[in-house]
Amino acid sequence: MSVKLITYDLNAKGQKHTEVLAKIKSFGAWAKLSESRYAISTTLPVDKICQKFANLIDNNDTFLVIPLIGSHYGMALDDVYSWLNNNLN
Repeated sequence: MSVKLITYDLNAKGQKHTEVLAKIKSFGAWAKLSESRYAISTTLPVDKICQKFANLIDNNDTFLVIPLIGSHYGMALDDVYSWLNNNLN
């Protein structure tokens, strides 16, 4: 398993925020980093992850999947920091 960062902005009213969030949570192992930034743990490569969201993202939206590796530093809720410590090792 590896950790990927999903970051997105759905730029028009009526977007599918609920569906995007449900799809993120369907990976099972996830942590909310900020309003529209999540870390997930999965064996899927970034292109396959993006394909899973293709029907939920419009041309005017921003959606990126970025592999996360190595150490991290910052301030976050204890459960988020713990999740990162457990999954980025």
